[in-house]
Amino acid sequence: MGKVHERIDERLRAFIADQPMYFVATAPAEGHVNVSPKGYAGTFAVIDDHTVAYLDLTGSGAETIAHLRENGRITVMFCSFGRTPNIVRLHGTGTVVLPGEPSWPELVGLFPETPGTRAVITIAVERVSDSCGYGVPYMEVAGDRDMLKDWAGRKSPEQLEAYRAKKNATSIDGLPALT
Repeated sequence: MGKVHERIDERLRAFIADQPMYFVATAPAEGHVNVSPKGYAGTFAVIDDHTVAYLDLTGSGAETIAHLRENGRITVMFCSFGRTPNIVRLHGTGTVVLPGEPSWPELVGLFPETPGTRAVITIAVERVSDSCGYGVPYMEVAGDRDMLKDWAGRKSPEQLEAYRAKKNATSIDGLPALT
């Protein structure tokens, strides 16, 4: 059965590190709820018992950034698709850190260099919980899908900036994202 934890302890850290993907959920005060799947090894970091961060890569939208700028609410969910079922949820307040901001060098240094990185999302974790995961299917990972990194790696910084200006300026609800 489910349990609420005081912090992200070593057992939870190990579980999080073993998961090849996770899901990020955010929502504006009014508008569409967003859930984004995330992956790529090394792009999620547990900084301390109540702080995590992940690389935000250039994509077709910027819902998470827009929602965090509006209200900061975020939940990250990890599901075990392996033999031992478990689900871990981290509820908290997220912050968007962009290149050029004072904390950028330290935060981006936590991760491998990844083409298309547009931000680091940090989360002050206020609630840590897990649940059984008995209903989650058992699956095996075939490998990372490198298409996003390959796409971004073929773009110049100027091309990525133009893409973000066109596709990532606002959320689907018209909230400002990357300006």
